[in-house]
Amino acid sequence: MTLPLSLSSSAHLDTFARDHLPPAHLWPTIEFTTPELQYPDRLNAATELIDIPVSKFGADRPALRTPTGETWSYGELRTRANQVAQVLTEDLGLVPGQRVMLRSPNNPWTVAAWLGVLKAGGVVVTTMAALRAREITPVVERTRPSIALVDHRFAEDVYTVRDTTLPSLTVMAYGGTSTEDLVARATAKSGEFTNVDTAADDVALLGPTSGSTGVPKITMHFHRDILSIENTFSRHVLGLVPGDLVACTAPFAFTFGLGMLVVFPLRAGACALLIEAATPPQLAELVEQAGVTVLATAPTAYKAIVREGKEQQLAGLRVGVSAGEHIPQDTWEQLRDRLGLRVIDGIGATELLHIFISAAADDIRPGATGKPVPGYRATILDPDGVELGPGEPGRLGVIGPVGCRYLDDERQKDYVVNGWNVTGDIFHRDEDGYFHYHARSDNMIVSSGYNIGGPEVEAAVDTHPDVLECAVIGRPDAERGSVVCAFVVLRDGVRGDAAKAKEIQDHVKQVIAPYKYPRDVRFCDSLPRNISGKLQRFALRKIVEDEQAAAPAAEQ
Repeated sequence: MTLPLSLSSSAHLDTFARDHLPPAHLWPTIEFTTPELQYPDRLNAATELIDIPVSKFGADRPALRTPTGETWSYGELRTRANQVAQVLTEDLGLVPGQRVMLRSPNNPWTVAAWLGVLKAGGVVVTTMAALRAREITPVVERTRPSIALVDHRFAEDVYTVRDTTLPSLTVMAYGGTSTEDLVARATAKSGEFTNVDTAADDVALLGPTSGSTGVPKITMHFHRDILSIENTFSRHVLGLVPGDLVACTAPFAFTFGLGMLVVFPLRAGACALLIEAATPPQLAELVEQAGVTVLATAPTAYKAIVREGKEQQLAGLRVGVSAGEHIPQDTWEQLRDRLGLRVIDGIGATELLHIFISAAADDIRPGATGKPVPGYRATILDPDGVELGPGEPGRLGVIGPVGCRYLDDERQKDYVVNGWNVTGDIFHRDEDGYFHYHARSDNMIVSSGYNIGGPEVEAAVDTHPDVLECAVIGRPDAERGSVVCAFVVLRDGVRGDAAKAKEIQDHVKQVIAPYKYPRDVRFCDSLPRNISGKLQRFALRKIVEDEQAAAPAAEQ
């Protein structure tokens, strides 16, 4: 079944989201091809994610845990989500369709806030706690939230953005000691709330792409989309059961983390272990100590755990999931040979919300990402949008029950080609229908599972007073896939040494999210440009490639 582009009657009184959907002729093809992907016209995702699971699995079943021993049951999570919805509507005047920005690391109150916004008919705007005011500002300018619910430890940047960009924004912190704290207000509420009768195609989530540069791309996802990722990847590949304890290192603002820690466990009656931060060795220890049965993280973490000799702490895992970048075959084989753990690889995109190509158990073919998950189909396209045959590398195109819808953005026409969502990844398909990853086709640097935009890092480096100009590329790295490499031209009289490199790195960490900083800083007298003055990044990439090609010869 291919979805017609007509939309249902919206429950949103604030029509901002519908008003800023892309034109219908720029939408990708949307298909519902399995029985579980058939939805009624009226649907609130929060009803499906917490109200129905309480009835199905019982109010006392554990839903959320933390490493400190805090546990919330399904019934407690529903009550607190209802209380958040009451605060939003009764105290803060939220009306259906208004946007609510969330900023927090992964903790239980953030889950309650996310569900509470959906219950109240609001639209969640997800942001990472690591982002700075500079990065939050364009998201706020694009999405125009009415309310921001913010972990009190990360509120300062939001207050700055409010004062400089959107004075009408109501900011409410939580987790602190103030009597105006969201937690204090919520606990005073009854915990009874009637969910807004939203349409299945009302916008529920606005998700900035993780690699956005300049003006961010804001993906728009419906209530039914949130359920569709569970009805595809989770149902057919992941296969959670009520006894599972799930851990994931991705933040909720990455839709990979949102699916693995909120959507999938709640629909399955499982429990999520919410970890705010952990190094790979610490993650392995938490997996063993807590009895985690399902782990989802980036290949970098798996590689580090193996390198540190900590893989036996993963012995209790029933399922491992790797996403964010392609897992190296040798890492996959070491985990299989030492633990019997056949890690599920997968590729997804914020534009499609979660994983759409993957394989599990005996369907896994080492070295391949997998096949389209039931509910999706995929192809390989040449530069003109023509489908290629087996063995021919090209651009990956995907069609399924979710697809790219950017909020009022000209870049929509670049992502959708002849109905296909074109992800920016180069793959080839073999004769058996397995898809094999080659590289990114754009200028994003994929490092430890994070998409990092080079121009954004360049802009941050350029704000250092000693920097005249810089250029950023990705340098291949065995552990992280790639690392951010900055070629920097300093002002006259400033010495480029290790101390200056560290100073620039520390500066960047204060301007943008710390994970984006250049791990490799190189000083040069000038940057390569063509006759018109355009920066030639390919020349910088060749420098790095030549170095790496020469390295093995030097070792002989």
